[in-house]
Amino acid sequence: MSNSIDPTAIIDPKAKIAQNVTIGAYSIIGPNVIIGKNTVIHSHVIINGHTKIGIDNEIYPFSVIGLNPQHLKFSGEITELIIGDNNIIREHVTIHPGTLVGTKKTIIGNNGLFMVGCHVAHDCVVGNNVVFVNNAVIGGHVIISDFVYLGGQSAIHQFCRIGKHAIIGAGTTIDGDVIPFTSVVGSRGHLSGLNLVGLKRRSFSKEETKTLRNVYRLLFAPEGTFNERLAEVKETYSKNLLIKEILSFLSKSSNRPLVHPKLDKF
Repeated sequence: MSNSIDPTAIIDPKAKIAQNVTIGAYSIIGPNVIIGKNTVIHSHVIINGHTKIGIDNEIYPFSVIGLNPQHLKFSGEITELIIGDNNIIREHVTIHPGTLVGTKKTIIGNNGLFMVGCHVAHDCVVGNNVVFVNNAVIGGHVIISDFVYLGGQSAIHQFCRIGKHAIIGAGTTIDGDVIPFTSVVGSRGHLSGLNLVGLKRRSFSKEETKTLRNVYRLLFAPEGTFNERLAEVKETYSKNLLIKEILSFLSKSSNRPLVHPKLDKF
C-alpha cells in the first residue's frame, strides 16, 4: 500500500518511511528517522534525531519526538530514541533520546498510551502496556516497567524505578523506587497498599492477590529492620513467581531509596 503524505509535510529524503504510513500537514521528519509501516503521524509533528519508530503507532499534533535531550552536558553527540509498536502518543508529548552520560538511548516499549503533555526524558526505559495520563513526566534515567500507570500531573525523579503493575496517583511526586504491584499516593509519594484495581483488571486471582498482600504487610511491618523482613519473605515465598518479581526488583542496585508507606497509615 502507498503512503499518504500531505504536500506541506517536510520529509528529509534520507528518512526511511515504510509502507502505508500517513504523515499530516506541516509535520517535519528528519534525515535519521525510521518510521515503521501503518504508522499515522498527524499534522504539526516534529520527529528528528536518530529515532526509530515501530509499526502501528499513532502520533498526534504538536508532539516533538527525538530532539536533543535537556541535559547541560549534551553537545550534539549521536544518541538514539527507539519506540516500539502500537503506541498512542497524544498532543504535545515530548520524548528525548539518550546521552553519553547514560545508556546512549531512550527506549519505549509496545502498546503504550501517552496522553496530552507527557514527557519522557533522556536515557529512560519504558516498558509495555503503560499509561501516562495527562502531563505525567519522568526525569532522566528512569525505568518504568510493564503495566505501570502514571496518574495525571505525576512526576518521577531521575534514576527512579517503578516496578511492574504499579500505579502512581494523580499529582504525586516520586523520589524513590516503587516495588511492583503497589499503589503510591500523596504529593510526596508514599505507598498506600496494592494496586488492587490494576490487579483485578488483569485477572490476577484472589489467591495471588492474597499472597501479594501478605508479602506487602510483611515487608513493611513496623517490627524489625527491612532487611530482616526481606529475609523472611525470601525464606517463605522464594518459589512464588509473583514474589520473585518483587525480590528481583529489590536485588538490583539503585541510586534511589525505596518508597515506603507512611508509618501512621500502616
